[in-house]
Amino acid sequence: MSPSLSSKTSSIVLLVASLAGLAIALYAYFAPLTGVTGTLGALVAIVACIALVVLALLLATVKGRGASITLRVLILLGLVGTFFAGILLHQWWICVAMVVGLVGLILDIILPSRQARLIHS
Repeated sequence: MSPSLSSKTSSIVLLVASLAGLAIALYAYFAPLTGVTGTLGALVAIVACIALVVLALLLATVKGRGASITLRVLILLGLVGTFFAGILLHQWWICVAMVVGLVGLILDIILPSRQARLIHS
């Protein structure tokens, strides 16, 4: 995998999963007969997915090691919390989106960053 593609793949996967979770949470909040229409729990899931989108964008642009570790921990907490909210809301597609986001986070941790590749070259 090319260096630019491998560094962007994980961020794209995480961003797409967060946006998918946001779309599903918005649908659950606004569509009638979802069982959670207008509830506080669905609203919290919307806010959590928005936070995950922002964190995914920040992770793609951050350069420092400490900042990236901090963002990864915050993203992991957000993914786990949103997954749990999806379970409580019986919105299984939110859970699926968060698992895909976890795959993106794992890819970000496993794939070497562009800066690390430049140092080792």
